[in-house]
Amino acid sequence: MKVVVVESPAKAKTINKYLGKDYEVLASFGHIRDLPAKDGSVRPDEDFAMSWEVDSAAKKRIADIAGALKGADGLILATDPDREGEAISWHILDVLRAKKALKKDVPVQRVVFNAITKDAVTAAMAKPRDIDMPLVDAYLARRALDYLVGFTLSPILWRKLPGSRSAGRVQSVALRLVSEREAEIEKFRADEYWSVEAQLAQGGKSFLARLFSVDGKKTDKLDIRTGEDAAALKALIEAGQFNVANVEKKPTKRNPYAPFTTSSLQQDASSRLGLSPSRTMQIAQRLYEDGLITYMRTDAVQMAPEGIAMARSVIGKYFGEDYLPEKPRLYQTKAKNAQEAHEAIRPTDMFKRPENLSLDADQQKLYGLIWRRTLASQMRSAEIDRTSVDIAVNVPGRAVSLRATGSVVTFPGFLTLYGVEAKGDGEDEDEDGCELPPLSVGDKPALKQVEIAQHFTQPPARYTEASLIKKMEELGIGRPSTYAATLGTLKDRNYVRLEGKALHPEDRGRIVTSFLESFFTRYVEYGFTAHLEEQLDQVSAGELDYKVLLRDFWKDFTAATEEIKDLRVSEVLDALNDLLADHIFPAREDGSDPRKCPTCGTGTLSLKLGKFGAFIGCSNYPECKHTMQLSDAASGNAAEAAAGDGILGTDPESGEEVHLKSGRFGPYVQLGEGKEPKRSSLPKGWDAAAMTLEKALQLLSLPREVGLHPETGQMIMAGLGRYGPFILHEGKYANLPDVEEVFTVGINRAVDLIAQKAAGGFQRASASAINTFEHEGGPIKIAVGRFGPYANQGKVYANIPKDIKPEDVTLEQAVALIAAKIEAGGGKKKAPAKKAAAKKPAAKKAAAPKEATAKKPAAKTTKAKTSKAKTAPEEDVPF
Repeated sequence: MKVVVVESPAKAKTINKYLGKDYEVLASFGHIRDLPAKDGSVRPDEDFAMSWEVDSAAKKRIADIAGALKGADGLILATDPDREGEAISWHILDVLRAKKALKKDVPVQRVVFNAITKDAVTAAMAKPRDIDMPLVDAYLARRALDYLVGFTLSPILWRKLPGSRSAGRVQSVALRLVSEREAEIEKFRADEYWSVEAQLAQGGKSFLARLFSVDGKKTDKLDIRTGEDAAALKALIEAGQFNVANVEKKPTKRNPYAPFTTSSLQQDASSRLGLSPSRTMQIAQRLYEDGLITYMRTDAVQMAPEGIAMARSVIGKYFGEDYLPEKPRLYQTKAKNAQEAHEAIRPTDMFKRPENLSLDADQQKLYGLIWRRTLASQMRSAEIDRTSVDIAVNVPGRAVSLRATGSVVTFPGFLTLYGVEAKGDGEDEDEDGCELPPLSVGDKPALKQVEIAQHFTQPPARYTEASLIKKMEELGIGRPSTYAATLGTLKDRNYVRLEGKALHPEDRGRIVTSFLESFFTRYVEYGFTAHLEEQLDQVSAGELDYKVLLRDFWKDFTAATEEIKDLRVSEVLDALNDLLADHIFPAREDGSDPRKCPTCGTGTLSLKLGKFGAFIGCSNYPECKHTMQLSDAASGNAAEAAAGDGILGTDPESGEEVHLKSGRFGPYVQLGEGKEPKRSSLPKGWDAAAMTLEKALQLLSLPREVGLHPETGQMIMAGLGRYGPFILHEGKYANLPDVEEVFTVGINRAVDLIAQKAAGGFQRASASAINTFEHEGGPIKIAVGRFGPYANQGKVYANIPKDIKPEDVTLEQAVALIAAKIEAGGGKKKAPAKKAAAKKPAAKKAAAPKEATAKKPAAKTTKAKTSKAKTAPEEDVPF
């Protein structure tokens, strides 16, 4: 009997079927250990020695593997075929040897396969190898760099910029990209220009021609600046006679796109399917584990010969020989720092058409996208005839020319299967997509009308998740497999927000970026970060010792941090005032000094730093107490924000008025006007303009009593704290994922969250999951909590009856349980607002400042042990 270790239970189950009874396949559930999030985990003074910590959930997995190895004939490490997979294998082997769970005579082998199919797994088993230590060294170097940057820069941020959360090697550079684009938009000044177009007709068919030249000079897009000039040109054209002076026909070809890499899959899934990068990777992971696609973390664009042969066979069968090029198409990676260690992402069996597979909606969409892109990459080019027609406008004494362009697809080729890629940021729409009527030199088309239109130049588009990934890849920043995690970190830290598809930097993010640009310039430079990636790739290739890389980096980095340690906060603020001047002190319409205090008239406005972050204040403080939020300062709406304060109504219980006010930290609601009135800040995402009395009373009812804990008999409270919604029991906090849930969370849900937190954090709830069903209303999870099995969809939790085994629950039964729970008022019915004043001791317990003290064991809550969690330690240390 040989023991095989993979990452996920789904992968283990499939491989076990392929290998048979002579093998026992076990899952590690991703990484089994990580660097503890505390000082001393990486020790530069000890030549970068690292201390690793196995979390509680992984200890059981290791015990299972160690138990299976008793009497086993060998250990086969079959984790994923990339750097993270190699690191997981190395960690498992290292822990087993430290525990003396592996006998010296038991052979250890490493196997990799790019697809979970019987042929791929069998072939991999026939070609075992040792662990690739240069790949492991590259992993160790990345983890050490990310830890050292995070644990060195973040404390500096906390001291110099209160309210900032963290900085990271890749995270901060990605944030700089978003922030710089926002600065470009703010500095942009629109230019007016006019277009002149003539609608002509020939042979009964209309077509459009644009002004091309006047008096022998070609007219560019911005040449016509005023409506008067456009009107004069219109009159000139209307007075002329039209004659076709030249017709140029040019056959062209449009070549297909290469097969998907990780980043191009994320980009296309975003633009074509509307899927976020993280959601795309979740679905791709499932498709890979189900054996439907090859490994989904890759920057290679080439396919294996058998993949190309299969694609050509499928094209010939379903589309005909006309769509096959004479020779197979071969692609080469253009991205910087590409590691062509394995294939592009493709279906393992291209004869499996998307419509014939039993998949949920998102899985079918993504599989279909991969299937079409793969086949299209091996199809013939599209053949297009492009036509350009110059039309002379005969006007006495003037030379005016129009141009009409058009195109006709003469052979669709790959476009039959995979249409033209969506336009990127700032790209102009194709002007020659229309078909022209037959035109020959000497033809005299008739004029139908001349149209002039006013336009304004547009600022550069904000980055979307897809376009930011594309830009990072072009610059060589980070690795494709980590882009989704990096974007997630920026959103989780409240450094950026997503509005529609556009990424907007928060003020907090822009301040952090400006601080790093001012005082750690080198470490947020695009070239420096890309060069570091190149060095890490040299480590992967065995060309550079990873400790040499770390020593060189640490020498310069520590010198830079020493310089900043003694920097006064006033110096930091002066630098930020200058860098962010266009944003936080926009020009006033009356031309007056934008930094002049509007309250006292003599003070100067400046950034100030408070306990909860930055704000704008007056230099005459404390005589002048003028303050405003950065968002109000940036928009010039400080006066309007203050004018929005008012009375929302009267509290029916106390008879006191409920006020909406604006404070230093944003809008809040207040009950009455006594000496110490009750107040509550508006949660993130709540608009002050949309506040009602009902919502205000809900906020003022917090903290509220959820119910008595069935084991301890102590009250569970729900409230809003500095870090968001929470539940509190015996001085211990557990976060709620949604602010709305703080008003509705019931006793069962609260007890389960508390149990999950006690077991090691909310993220680790998936370790107890038994099954997950995809459903149009959202995924349904079957899991076992501390107080028994349950079904969960979104915010609804329904207990599973005792006479039903949780592993036997079907999708239909789960849907019925969820529906019954909703019908009974569970999960989505809002609880009436309660007055929390009756339980004063409990209310004190729920005070926001204590929430931070309940988060001591951070090192044990940063990792979720599931197969998709293996990328969590990839780039930036979580705090």
